[in-house]
Amino acid sequence: MEVLLFGIARDIVGKATLTISGDKNYPSSVSELKQVLSETYPEFSKLSSLAVAVNSEYAQDNVALQATDEIAIIPPVSGG
Repeated sequence: MEVLLFGIARDIVGKATLTISGDKNYPSSVSELKQVLSETYPEFSKLSSLAVAVNSEYAQDNVALQATDEIAIIPPVSGG
């Protein structure tokens, strides 16, 4: 499972892509992915909101994930 990271999410992880691998250890939903990211990288839990796109479409927390999905983590954007 490949996770693309943008903005502060990339800064937290320290790279632009994160590969989640392993037998049956893949997060099964967007919600579970957010939990795994927060446990692995505690700074994620400090973000006020986090958009997730699965295969180029925004996804709600209940969307199921597959090992072959491309996931993008899009943090909140500020500006004027």
